[in-house]
Amino acid sequence: MNEEKKYRYIDREKSWLAFNARVLQEAADEAVPLLERLRFLGIFSNNLDEFFRVRFAAVRRLALSGKSGEKVLGGISAQQLVKDITEIVIKQQSESLKVLKVIEEQLEKENIIILNETQVDADQAEFIKDYFIQTVSPELVTIILNDLAEFPLLKDASGYLAIKLVMKNHEEKTSVLNVLKKPKKEIRYALIEIPRTFNRILVLPSKNGKQYIMLLDDVIRFNLNSIFNIFEYESISAHMIKITRDAQLDIDSDMSKSMLEKIATSVKERRIGEPVRFVYDTEIEKDTLKFFLTKMNIDATDSIIPGGRYHNRRDYMAFPNLGRFDLLYQPKVPLPVEGLSLDGSILSKIAKKDYLVNTPYQSYSYLIKFLREAALDPKVTAIKITLYRLAKNSQIISSLINAAKNGKKVTVQIELQARFDEASNISYAEVMQQEGIELIFGIKGLKVHSKICVIERIENTKIKRYGFISTGNFNESTAKIYTDITLFTSHQQILKDVNKIFGFFDVNYRIHRYKHLIVSPHYTRSKMSKLIDREIINAQMGRNAYIHLKMNSLSDFQIIDKLYDASNAGVKIKLQVRGICSLIPGVKGMSENIEAISIVDNFLEHTRSFIFCNNDKPEVFISSADFMTRNLDGRVEVTCPIYDEDCKKQIIEIFNVGWKGNVKARFHSEKLDNIYRKREKNELIFRAQFETYNYFLNQNKELLNSNCPIPNQD
Repeated sequence: MNEEKKYRYIDREKSWLAFNARVLQEAADEAVPLLERLRFLGIFSNNLDEFFRVRFAAVRRLALSGKSGEKVLGGISAQQLVKDITEIVIKQQSESLKVLKVIEEQLEKENIIILNETQVDADQAEFIKDYFIQTVSPELVTIILNDLAEFPLLKDASGYLAIKLVMKNHEEKTSVLNVLKKPKKEIRYALIEIPRTFNRILVLPSKNGKQYIMLLDDVIRFNLNSIFNIFEYESISAHMIKITRDAQLDIDSDMSKSMLEKIATSVKERRIGEPVRFVYDTEIEKDTLKFFLTKMNIDATDSIIPGGRYHNRRDYMAFPNLGRFDLLYQPKVPLPVEGLSLDGSILSKIAKKDYLVNTPYQSYSYLIKFLREAALDPKVTAIKITLYRLAKNSQIISSLINAAKNGKKVTVQIELQARFDEASNISYAEVMQQEGIELIFGIKGLKVHSKICVIERIENTKIKRYGFISTGNFNESTAKIYTDITLFTSHQQILKDVNKIFGFFDVNYRIHRYKHLIVSPHYTRSKMSKLIDREIINAQMGRNAYIHLKMNSLSDFQIIDKLYDASNAGVKIKLQVRGICSLIPGVKGMSENIEAISIVDNFLEHTRSFIFCNNDKPEVFISSADFMTRNLDGRVEVTCPIYDEDCKKQIIEIFNVGWKGNVKARFHSEKLDNIYRKREKNELIFRAQFETYNYFLNQNKELLNSNCPIPNQD
C-alpha cells in the first residue's frame, strides 16, 4: 500500500481501544457519581475482555499465518499491530489501576471500605469464615498441579488464584552432604478457580456508620489454611491470573447435523480456543509465573499483560448500591410517546400514523404492548420477527409463545451466531420449537442483524400489515441503557418489503428488489454511495449540501473514501460515531469539511440514523447497520426511510441536540487523544443525553401540563 493511502485511515483496532479509553475517562471523571465510576471501570474491563477474544484474536491469527494483512488493516502489518495493541493495553491497564486506587480512596471518604484479607477484625473474621464454609467452600474447585500428567484447561471467563506452597523439610540423618549443602525445599503449586455462581463482591456487616466490602478473591485468601490444612507448609502465597481465549466459532460442515446442533457443538468447543492473552498479578513470584507460563505453553507470541492484584474487574459492573443512591445517577423514568397510549389499542393508532419510540428516553413497553395485542387479536393471523440478542427472561419470547398458543402462525428468524449470546439463543430456540413456533436459523455465510417485525391482520376480508423496524435489539434489558429508535408503521409498501426479507430467509438464492427498504448485503453499499454522490453533485452545483450520520462504528474504507470525496466537493459532514472511527476528520485537502465526535455518557449510544440534505428536502433513514464492511457486505441489515414528517423532524432535531453536546462529547482525531469539546466563553453547559430527555419531556403536552419537573443537569 502506498504512503498516500496509508495515512487516509485510522486503524480499526486502535480506534476501538481509543473508544475504550473514553470509557476509562468516565471512570476517572470526578463529576461522575462515585459508584457509577466504579461501574464504568467494570465496563472498561469487560470491553477489553471481548476485544481480546474477538478483535485481537483475529489479528493474531493473521500475524501467525505469516501474511502482513496490510490491505485489510489499512496500511499496518498484522505483526506490528499485535505489538502496538499490547503496548497500548499495558498502558491502559496501568492507568485503570491508578483510577481504581483513586476511586477506592474516595469511597473510603464516603465510609465505604474495601478490605483485603489482612485488614479484618475479629467479628469480620468470624463472618468471613462462616460465609466461606457455608457458601464458598462447596463451590470451590482446587487442583494440585505438580503430579498431573496434563495441565487443566483454564476457562476464559474465570479468574484463578495461582497458589505456591513452600513445604516444610523433614529431619534427615546427619551427613557431611547435609551439613555442607542446605536441602532444597519442595514447592507445590495449585490452582483455585474463583466461583462465578454468586456475586464476587461480598458486603460485610456495617459497623460504626461504615460499610465494608470484600472481594471473593480475598475471602478465599483469608481461608487458605482451611483449604490446604492437610499439607505441612511453611509459607503460602496466592496471586490472581486469568486467560483469554480466541472466541471464533468453527462451524461443522457436516450436512447431517442441524444448524442448532452445529452452533451448540461449536460453542462448547470455544472453551478450548487458543489463548490470546495472559494477565497476571505483578507481585507474583518469578518462579511461580514461569511455572504457569511453561505449563500453559504461553510464550512471547501471545499477549502477556502485567496487571494488579485483582483481575476480571468487569464484576464491578454489579457492584452493590449499598443504599447510597446519592452516589449514583438520578434515574430517569421512561417517558410516554405523545399520542400513543399503552391503555387502548396500539394497532388502531399505528393505522393512522407512524410513531417513533426512542429508548431509553421513552418506554420500551410499546414494543411489548404491540406483540401482546397481536397475540390476542382474533383478526391477527401471522407474526414474523427477527431476533438477535434477547433479555434473560425475555418478554418478547413470552409474547410470541402466547401468540402461537392463540393459533397465530409465528415465524422467528433467530441468529444463533450472535457473538457470546449463542448459548442463550439456542436455549430460546429449543423452547420456541416446543411451542410450535416456526424457526429460521439464518443464511450460510451471513449473520442476520436486521431488527424487523411484521404482523398480518384481516381487515374487510383483506390482509393489512403492521410492523416495527428498529436500530436496536429486541431486548428489554439493554433497552434501559442503549439509545435506539424504533419505527411503528402501517405503511403497506414498507411492510411488503419487510415480508420480502422473510421470503429471502426462506429462499436465499433469490435476490429480491425492494422499493423502499435498503437491504444488506445486496443494496446498502451502492445506495449509500448514490446518496453521497447526490450531495456531491448538489455541492458542485452551488446548492446546499450536507450529510449527518449517527452510528456505532465507521471503518469501511470505500465509504470513507466516498465521504472524503464529498468533503473535497464542499459537502458539510457531521459524524456522531460512538466507537470505531477509521476516518480522519479535518485534514486539509482530504476531509476539511468533516467533523466527527463521540459521546460516551450514562447511556450507550447505539442509534444509527442517516440524514441527507437532498437540496433542502431532507431524506432521513434509521438502520441496523453501521458503516463497517461486515454490515455492508456480510450481514442481512435493514435501513428504513422515514416518511412521516413529524418523525423525520424528530430525528433531525435529536441529531442536532446530540451535536450541540459540550460535556461528554470528544473529538475523533488521528492522534486518538479523546480531547473533549470545549465550551465557548459564556456558553451554557449542554449535556446531550440530559437534553435529549428534556426534549422528549417538552414534546409531551400531558406531562408538561401535570407540572412534571425537568431533571437537574448536575
